[in-house]
Amino acid sequence: MLPKTLTLIDDDRAYSQGLSRFLQGLGIAVTTFADGREFLAHTDPYGFDFYIADLMLPGIDGTELIRVLRLRSNAGVLVVSGRASADTFKEVVRAGADMYLTKPVKFEQVALAIEAVQRRVHPADPVQNAWRLDRRAGQLTAPDGAVVDLSETDRTLMECFAEAGGEVVPRETLLQRLGRAADFEASGGLNGAVFRLRRRIERATPGNVPLQTKSGVGYVFRAPVRAQ
Repeated sequence: MLPKTLTLIDDDRAYSQGLSRFLQGLGIAVTTFADGREFLAHTDPYGFDFYIADLMLPGIDGTELIRVLRLRSNAGVLVVSGRASADTFKEVVRAGADMYLTKPVKFEQVALAIEAVQRRVHPADPVQNAWRLDRRAGQLTAPDGAVVDLSETDRTLMECFAEAGGEVVPRETLLQRLGRAADFEASGGLNGAVFRLRRRIERATPGNVPLQTKSGVGYVFRAPVRAQ
């Protein structure tokens, strides 16, 4: 199992180009960045299916970059770096990385590591990772069993995400379902509503919140939602 999209963050240009070509040959759409700041400036840094990061990056340290990623994404994170020590391994795993490979490493080994991490991120039984939306009770239950009490606006947003089945819901669709006009959008009302929903979920569960922004388009809930 391989991801559809992947971002590679590494300032070693020759290595980055070689690994990119190899992964593209496996059918993966690869986007490369030379440092963490460039990556975070991307229009949708949290919208990729998988991440490979070096640790010795200019600007933002690789470990800190992983911590930032984990606040907004549950995608697989693989570290491929020349920095090798027991303390480093402990540090990056605690930051949220799924696996650590030490350079030099063969591209084939990187591909095998990606597959192994993907099996964790996308287990065979998708029901295990499903969120449950109880419309009548106005509650959202996370995969770990945490219950989130929803406002009326929250419930409408989650119904839209459930119906979308993991696809992006356009801003216009959300505004229409909320019964809000263009002035609500212009004042940042939709952004605020989605932010409050995300914060409500974050307070209820220590797990990652799969609610992400698609800049200029809309929002997506990157996990199955079963409404009842």
